Amino acid sequence: MPVKIAMVTGASSGIGRATAVELAARDYHVVAAGRSEQRTMPVVEGIVADGGSAEFLHVDLASLESVRSAARLFESTGRVLDVLVDNAGVGGGRGVTEDGFEIHFGVNHLGHFMLTHHLRRTFRPGTRIVVVSSEAHRRPDGIDFDAVQRKTHSLVGWKEYGVSKLANILYVRELARRQPDWHPYAVHPGMTDTGIFPGFVKPFFRNLKTPEEGAETVVWCAADDEVAGQSGLYYSRKRAREPSAVALDDELAAELWRRSEEWCGVASFD
Repeated sequence: MPVKIAMVTGASSGIGRATAVELAARDYHVVAAGRSEQRTMPVVEGIVADGGSAEFLHVDLASLESVRSAARLFESTGRVLDVLVDNAGVGGGRGVTEDGFEIHFGVNHLGHFMLTHHLRRTFRPGTRIVVVSSEAHRRPDGIDFDAVQRKTHSLVGWKEYGVSKLANILYVRELARRQPDWHPYAVHPGMTDTGIFPGFVKPFFRNLKTPEEGAETVVWCAADDEVAGQSGLYYSRKRAREPSAVALDDELAAELWRRSEEWCGVASFD
């Protein structure tokens, strides 16, 4: 049988690392995609030492050119991708991406949108795309498309983080509509101790999950037979959950898709 291949962004630590390790244990060859080879290679080496198979792929989701280059490099190998886990993200902090987008929106949504687009020729019918979202998506009442092109302005970026997580769910739903042969899922992993937010924010969060616990539903959507064939839904604790009313807005999802294509400089792949 051909080797199953899974790409995981942000595999150097947290939920991404736990997801990569678990998928490798399930006999996937893991493409550990990340910005830092120094931080990611110990994960790759640990997987190999345990009898698994893995490699590093450099990608900086804050740079659309880096994302394009990484996807083209993988495509050039001629391999088929069975699973793509869009996990990497930022939470907290201020600033813009290399391309001038608010850092949370640019990394958490736009970078992954670009990655999926440029990997599309490596997908097969049934390829799963798992996008790590959050219950923080319930905070925004929409997307200010002007604001996502400006520097983070809230104190710790919580507002902007929520908008990016709303974008994740809207994107998954629109992707499922446009590409019924693929199976995209949005996942809330639960409040997990991943280090994504600054340390001074942690006292506001209680009963944080370990990264391994946070990865459980991510891996379930990526590899479990029970969820096979389902598309476009939002999952938490291994079951479908109703997202916010705004996340179910089909017009907003279509508008986000149109603008994302325009900002990434790509054509529709309907």
